[in-house]
Amino acid sequence: MDSQRTGLSLEQALSILKRRAQWIAVCIVAATVAAFVFSKQEPKRYTATTSLVFNNSQLGQQAAGLQPVDLNNPQAQQSTNVKLVQLGDMSEKTAQALGRALSSQEVKQAISVSAQGESNIVDVSATAGSPKLAAEIANTYTSQFVAEQQNSNHEYYASALALVNKQLAALGPRQRLSPAGVALENRAQSLGVLAELRSGNVQIAQSAGVPTAPSSPRAKRNTILGALFGLLLGLGIAFVIERLDRRLREPADLEAIYEIPLLGVIPESTALARSPGRGSVSSNGLPDGESEAFHLIRAHMRYFNVDRQLRTLLIASAAPGDGKTTVARHLATATAMMGSRVLLMEVDLRRPTIARQLGVRSRPGLSDVLIGAGTVGRVTQSIDLDPPTSHRAHKRTLDVIVAGTAPPNPAALIESHAMEGVLEEVKSKYDLVVIDTPPLTAVSDAFPLLSKVDGVVIVGWVGRNRRDVAERLHETLVGAGAPLLGVIANGFTSRGLGAYGYDYAYTQNEAPAAPFPTDGVRWPAGIGWPSAEESNGTASPNNGTSKARKPTSTAKRTPRKPASTTKR
Repeated sequence: MDSQRTGLSLEQALSILKRRAQWIAVCIVAATVAAFVFSKQEPKRYTATTSLVFNNSQLGQQAAGLQPVDLNNPQAQQSTNVKLVQLGDMSEKTAQALGRALSSQEVKQAISVSAQGESNIVDVSATAGSPKLAAEIANTYTSQFVAEQQNSNHEYYASALALVNKQLAALGPRQRLSPAGVALENRAQSLGVLAELRSGNVQIAQSAGVPTAPSSPRAKRNTILGALFGLLLGLGIAFVIERLDRRLREPADLEAIYEIPLLGVIPESTALARSPGRGSVSSNGLPDGESEAFHLIRAHMRYFNVDRQLRTLLIASAAPGDGKTTVARHLATATAMMGSRVLLMEVDLRRPTIARQLGVRSRPGLSDVLIGAGTVGRVTQSIDLDPPTSHRAHKRTLDVIVAGTAPPNPAALIESHAMEGVLEEVKSKYDLVVIDTPPLTAVSDAFPLLSKVDGVVIVGWVGRNRRDVAERLHETLVGAGAPLLGVIANGFTSRGLGAYGYDYAYTQNEAPAAPFPTDGVRWPAGIGWPSAEESNGTASPNNGTSKARKPTSTAKRTPRKPASTTKR
C-alpha cells in the first residue's frame, strides 16, 4: 500500500501542506527571528575599496631593447595581476606604515583582492570594525604596492641603462657614429628618462573613501535568507512527519486500502451521537447535511448491489471509537424512514451501547435468545420514527434487538447454531437487518458472522485510524471471504465535505430530493429494502394508494463508482 503513496499529486501535496501548516509556520518564524537576532548581535564591520589599474604598456620593453610580447590571453593576465597584488610583504609594510598596533596577519585577513570582470582593473578591499580604519588600510596597502612596483621598475631601468652605457663605452669613435652606435645612444637616453620618472605599470585608479554604512551584518538580507531557510526546513519537516504519520487522513485512503467503493462520508457532528427521547426517534433528529449523508449511503449501497440479495448488513470497524454503532443506528433509521421493515440488532455483547443511545430497555436481548431464555419476538423493541403530531395512516417504526445480559462467553454464543437460527428468522421477517458488531481488531467475536451475512460495510474514522491496522484488517477480511460492500468515512471535518457533495443547504421551501425515485417504483428484493406491501406489488414505499410499476428499463445495470465529488 505504501507504493501507492510514492507519487504525490498536486492536490495531495496541497492537502499535506494544509495539515502541516503549523509546523511550516513555526519553522519560518523561528528561523526568521533567529537570523534577525543574530544579525543584530553581530558586531558591525565596514568595508572600503580602492582600485588599481594595470598599464600593460610595452614602451619599457622596447626601450630596454626587448621584443614586445603580444598578450593574447586577457584572463591569464588578469589572474596574474590579482596574484601580483596578493604576493610579497605588502601586509607587513602596511602594518608598519599605519602604526596602529596592527600585525601583518591582521592586515592580511582584512584585505581582499578581486578583479573587475575582464578589465585590467583590480579592486583591493579592506574590512575593519572602524570605517576610517578600513579606508586607511585599503589606501595604505595600495600605496605601498604602487611604490613597490615603481621601485622595482626603477631598478630594472637603471640596470638596463648601466648595461647600455657599458656597451657604448666599448665602442670606438667611428662605431659610435654608426647606425648601431646611434641606436644605443637613443636607447640610453630613453632608459635614462624612464629611470628618472620612476613610473610603473600600475597606478591607483580610485582611492578608498570612508564608508558610511556597515557591510556586515546585513540584517535585511539575513532575515530574508532566514525566512527562506525556515520555509525549506518547514517543508522538509512537514513531509517527513506526513511520511511517518500512519493515520488515514482522507476518505480516499480508506477506499484505497480496503479496495472497495466509498459509500459515503459522515461529517463530524455532535448531533449524530445525541440520544433521542425514550421509545421514539424523530425524523427531524438530524440536521439536513447529516441526514442526507445517510440517505446517500443507502442509495449508494443499493446502487452498487443491484444484482445482490441484501437482507443482512453487518457494520464493522477496525478499532473502538470509529462510530460504527452510530452509523448502524442512523443507517437503519434512514432505511426505515423510507417505509421498509428494518431491524437493528446489536451483536456487541461485551460493551453494548444501543440501549443507552436509543433510550430503550437494556434487557432482555440477543444473549437471552441465544441461551434459550427468550424468543426473537419477545426481545424485539419497536421505536416510532414519526413525530407525535404525524397523522400518517401507516406509522414508520424501527425494530431493535439490544445485546441483553452480558454473557461470560460472547464469542461462543455468536458462533453457535442458535445465532444462525436467529439470523434466518430475522431475514424472513424484515426487509433489512442491520447488525452492529464489536471492533474486529479488538475481539474476534464477529468473525463467524462474516460468512453468514449478505454484506459487510467497514466504518473508519478519518484522522484516527492507523494505516497498518486497516491493512491488516483488509487482509483478514479478504482471507475470510467476507462479502465487502464498501467503506464509510466517519468524522470528516466540515471544511473538506465539499469534495464529497455535502456542502449544500436547503431553503425553507426546498426539500432534499431522493437519490433514486421511490414513489411507485418496485425495486428488486434486497436492493431498495422495500416494504412488505411493496414486495407484493400492492403499495409503494411512501403510501398505500399508488400502484406498483416495473422499472422503465430491465437491462442489467453494471455497478459503477458514484460521482462522489459532484455537488447536488
